Amino acid sequence: MKLPPPALDAYVHPVVQSDEHRGDEMTQLTISAARKGFLSLPARLARVPERVLTITRHGEPVMAVMSSDLFESIIETLDILGDAEATAALRESIADLKRGRLVDHAEVGRRLGQ
Repeated sequence: MKLPPPALDAYVHPVVQSDEHRGDEMTQLTISAARKGFLSLPARLARVPERVLTITRHGEPVMAVMSSDLFESIIETLDILGDAEATAALRESIADLKRGRLVDHAEVGRRLGQ
């Protein structure tokens, strides 16, 4: 009788990244383990959408696997940061927040005539 392969978690090597802003956890898998558990990767990533799985070969990272939502958010962020006008507006908005120059929802409605 052939035994089923061990769960993908048996192959996982957690690596805690020192990211003060988010405290993300990155998980490493060998390329062999990733291949064996490939069909379970979407469900695994769905449990922690911001997780990135790093696939290693001979102990060296060779690729990253992430949810499509995370990938799209990264691309969107890069698009915004690549747009000088949008980046300037974002910086100005952050400066307004720091200075306490805020407008509540009701005031926005009044200014827009709603």
